[in-house]
Amino acid sequence: ICLRLCGCAEGRVKGSTVSVLLSHISCIHHSFVVFQLPEALLQERDKRAKWHGIPELLQKLHESSHPNSDLSHTHSVLKELSSLLSMEAMSFVTEDRKSAQESTFPNTYTFDLFGGVDYPLRRPSLHKQKKSCHVCFFLFRHLLIVKSLPTFSQTEGVTKSLAARDDFVLFLFTLMTNKKTFLQTATLIEDILGVKKDMIQLEGIPNLSGLVQSFDQQQLANFCRILSVTISEPDVRNDDKHTLLAKNAQQKRNASPSRAEVNQVTLLNIPGFIERLCKLATRKVSEATGASNFLQELEDWYTWLDNALVLDALMQMATEEAEHSSTESSDESSMATSPLRHRLPQSMKIVHEIMYKVEVLYVLCVLLMGRQRNQVHKMLAEFRLIPGLNNLFDKLIWRKYTSSDHVVHGQNENCDCSPEISFKIQFLRLLQSFSDHHENKYLLLNSQELNELSAISLKANIPEVEALVNTDRSLVCDGKKGLLTRLLAVMKREPPDSSFRFWQARAVESFLRGATSYADQMFLLKRGLLEHILFCIIDSGCKSRDVLQSYFDLLGELMKFNIDAFKRFNKYVSTDDKFQTFMTQINSSLVDSNMLVRCIVLSLDRFESQTEDVKVVEVLSECCLLSYMARVENRLSFLFRLVNVINVQTLTQENVSCLNTSLVVLMLARRRGKLPFYLNTLREKEYAEKYPGCLLNNFHNLLRFWQRHYLNKDKDSTCLENSSCIPFDYWKETVSVLLGSDRTSLCAIASYIDEPFMELDRDLLED
Repeated sequence: ICLRLCGCAEGRVKGSTVSVLLSHISCIHHSFVVFQLPEALLQERDKRAKWHGIPELLQKLHESSHPNSDLSHTHSVLKELSSLLSMEAMSFVTEDRKSAQESTFPNTYTFDLFGGVDYPLRRPSLHKQKKSCHVCFFLFRHLLIVKSLPTFSQTEGVTKSLAARDDFVLFLFTLMTNKKTFLQTATLIEDILGVKKDMIQLEGIPNLSGLVQSFDQQQLANFCRILSVTISEPDVRNDDKHTLLAKNAQQKRNASPSRAEVNQVTLLNIPGFIERLCKLATRKVSEATGASNFLQELEDWYTWLDNALVLDALMQMATEEAEHSSTESSDESSMATSPLRHRLPQSMKIVHEIMYKVEVLYVLCVLLMGRQRNQVHKMLAEFRLIPGLNNLFDKLIWRKYTSSDHVVHGQNENCDCSPEISFKIQFLRLLQSFSDHHENKYLLLNSQELNELSAISLKANIPEVEALVNTDRSLVCDGKKGLLTRLLAVMKREPPDSSFRFWQARAVESFLRGATSYADQMFLLKRGLLEHILFCIIDSGCKSRDVLQSYFDLLGELMKFNIDAFKRFNKYVSTDDKFQTFMTQINSSLVDSNMLVRCIVLSLDRFESQTEDVKVVEVLSECCLLSYMARVENRLSFLFRLVNVINVQTLTQENVSCLNTSLVVLMLARRRGKLPFYLNTLREKEYAEKYPGCLLNNFHNLLRFWQRHYLNKDKDSTCLENSSCIPFDYWKETVSVLLGSDRTSLCAIASYIDEPFMELDRDLLED
């Protein structure tokens, strides 16, 4: 700053001058030496450097913000500074994303250079004045909009410096009680928490319950953006940290609940909080826009909408301008006369609501996956979240004219970042979390559909599922179709590589997961789901591995133990070409398809024990898929590749299923007394591939990890038992037998590894 004030350039400064200047640099930041400089010097340099009077304004701000000074003068200065910064913020969003070389932000840089960012932190007297406080944070707001650009790296430390002040962060929450400062404060908090190293503890916020209860619905929706940061476990952004080995070690070190988990409990203890979120998620959006093509308007305004800060600023300024023109009237009609309001497309107001529904659904989804899941489930059912979303489905969530030809936005085909796409995906994630292994999944149906499930059970002469019998009919979906049926309808209309297919399949699969229900499967089979899945895998030309994986998993849950499903499969896959295409898809990535392989192996084992049933015998003899898996060499081929594709160091939540599928194959072999044959075949395969001991040593280590992972008291083993219909005790017993140290046992892995290749004593499981 001193060099710039003196007009000195590098290479033209005397050594003594530099020494004097350097002696002051360290104290400039704290004592505001620049504000002690003569006003004439500031004005003279301002003209030459084109600072637009910002240093002089900051000097006036410094002089007029003492406890006994005239705060009305302070307010006018803040207004003037705000105007200078807002011009640059608005130029960014209205100039079609100029390149780094074209866009410059001198006002914002000058504001930061002369200590403008530190000013509100060092003037506590200003914080107590609502009027000045409002403009003070408006300065921050525009500064943060512009500093987020990659071209403005000079101010990249602004947010971090604010985040370092815990007292300041907590103080910001108290400002949210003021309606005029709420939006700026909320967005500033959101930015600060995004870079803060330590997650804030919500219970430390003064009177949090009263604060939240004072919010109107729009404020609460904004507040959810902040909450999403405070209740989510931080992303470590390191693939190694996502391995199960690393996660288990982390859990050992941190036995107590994380801050995110504590924050979730804090929120649930706020009276009426979940009920208000349910109302926000399910309220209808005004569509009196007269817009002929909503999706096209979204495309036209996409460069505005990808920055929530910009959208909020636009809506806030439109509101403020309307308030000013009507002498702070809150009348809706007066706001409509605002010139800025007219320049905003009507659809943006709808998208404004959609963006906050995304945040509300995200918060509910995180709470559903937390330790208080059952408590949250009970409240979501009581406040009729699912029926409310069902009523919004056709009019808002999945509009008819956007569902059939939708293509993912952006240059990157995997980029799902528009508000409408985010809304749909968050909705699907919520359905997945809601249905997964929980009896409340039947709330996704209406009364007629529940009756249909009962009729299917009656016809098959099997008892109704207890969860279905216990479902409260007053809490299920209304109308002609339930939410699950509506989802199936749009799922069939999606393009082959649509990103929605992955989430749609996951949501439907979650309805089937858990203890296998014949009635649930038949309900979906009658609606053509199996044929749709097979078309996508075999005939659609889909190349997305994520989509194919989700369809393999869904197909496995749909067909498991269901002889009618295998009969339908054989009818669709009626030629050798189709079957070969299907098997090629399976074999192309066993990590993606292993759950389907597990389903086929388990189903075959059950059907082979039901030879007194004529229909079962008929399907066993005709079904190409069952015949293929009945050949021992094919099962052994799958087993060899499943064990070979993973090791302890690379196990994740995504691929650990390969280990469990290999165990299922060996458990079924053990039941039939064929375990030694399978182990010996693996040994022969090792020697044939010329790496003896490698596979079996690896499998031994994987099973040791399995014991530590699944026998942990915090692990829920019921999912393994329910999905396989094999008692968990048999899982444990089989692993113990395989890990036996007696080399004379024909069922112990150690018996099949020759001494020179033995690595069983090495402890590869330590962190």
